[in-house]
Amino acid sequence: MKPLLEFAHLSVSFAAEKQRVRAVSDLSFRLHAGDTVGIVGESGCGKSVTAMTLMGLLAHGVARVDSGAILFEGVDILHQSARQMSDLRGREISMIFQEPMSALNPVLTIGEQLCEPYIRHRADTPKIAWEQAKKGLVEVGLSRVESLMSSYPHQLSGGMLQRVMIAMALSCAPKLLIADEPTTALDVTVQAQILQLLRQQTTTHAMALLMITHDLGVIAQMTQKVIVMYAGRIVEMASTADILAAPKHPYTRGLIASRPTPGRRQKRLYSIPGQVPDLAELPPYCAFYDRCENATIQCRQGVPSLTGNLHQVACYNPADERV
Repeated sequence: MKPLLEFAHLSVSFAAEKQRVRAVSDLSFRLHAGDTVGIVGESGCGKSVTAMTLMGLLAHGVARVDSGAILFEGVDILHQSARQMSDLRGREISMIFQEPMSALNPVLTIGEQLCEPYIRHRADTPKIAWEQAKKGLVEVGLSRVESLMSSYPHQLSGGMLQRVMIAMALSCAPKLLIADEPTTALDVTVQAQILQLLRQQTTTHAMALLMITHDLGVIAQMTQKVIVMYAGRIVEMASTADILAAPKHPYTRGLIASRPTPGRRQKRLYSIPGQVPDLAELPPYCAFYDRCENATIQCRQGVPSLTGNLHQVACYNPADERV
């Protein structure tokens, strides 16, 4: 079956003071219609850059696609014009951004912002768009929608704003929804409600979902497949069940080991030693070498390639045992 979305050897860099810094390197994966795929990793690993490149929202003059392609329904969107990308965003591909408190325009009402995609992409009249926007708010579980439509972002709670963002992202029934840290800064109760809402909406609208997060708990609840990134590269990729039950890369095993386990008392949670490397000074070998407890001299022989079939891993000494 032809994939809905395909990243083919994508590399992205940013301008720094003295050199360009590679934020994403040789990124390749596929996503089919109806798939739910998670990208997980620490801050700075390239998750959000991947999403922003897909949406065509990287800063011009600072960010640059060095190589590769992003195919959406077989068309390389990296070569689309600004007008074509504007038509694509919101209609075919939508994104729920981080930090709902700052993602909306503070000087426009909720109604004005919700009506825009209906008018822009569906050519609805303002009156029809207003009614459709109210229905969208009801669909994501909000009440008193007439009052909400006339409210400004600062008058709503974080959970309500996140639901507004979801309603906006779903307004034109996109084929692909990108959720970039959709539960950041929300309390655990609201987080559970938002995740349940996303599950319901992606099923109802038969959308593909690309979930970007650092939270493996969210990954376990929401996705069928997991992509683990480190220092701008994919280090492991497999089904969610395989990743959580039998992770092969030392970094993935460290992420899983650092989570508390229900029913098991621990004096101190495990943490991966060391720090994420500076992307401007990545070594010519495995970027995880200095933090890896299983590193050998072989790990300094070059950057390991992603190998395997259903369960792919970029490691010279992958683990085989279950966690």
